[in-house]
Amino acid sequence: MTTSTSNSASTIVELKPSYNIPLVLVIAAIPMMLVQPWVGSLMTLFGLFLMFQAVTLRLLFTPTDLDIYRGEKLIRRFPYREWQNWRIFWNRVPILFYFKEIKSIHFLPILFDPNTLKTCLEERCPRI
Repeated sequence: MTTSTSNSASTIVELKPSYNIPLVLVIAAIPMMLVQPWVGSLMTLFGLFLMFQAVTLRLLFTPTDLDIYRGEKLIRRFPYREWQNWRIFWNRVPILFYFKEIKSIHFLPILFDPNTLKTCLEERCPRI
């Protein structure tokens, strides 16, 4: 499998992980543990879960699909031809990526480089 950081829609682009959301959750959980231990514990667990996801998942933009891998195993393929819409929420601090396919809707936390994500989406799935 060839990876590239090129912005051409004919190459495969692998997004670099971003640990911003998991780190903010874990750091914010520290003072929360003093006030509400259960809430702080849940925030910590969720932050660690997202950290694990950022470490183990890989998103690849191919010429025809968005592929999600865990290690070397392809776990999900989203063909662009089935996409109807997409959006990145909160542009200043991107935290959520939404896309709608013909048969389903997906909301994903932004655990990958948001700038490359947006560039690849604009090139491969331009909004109408």
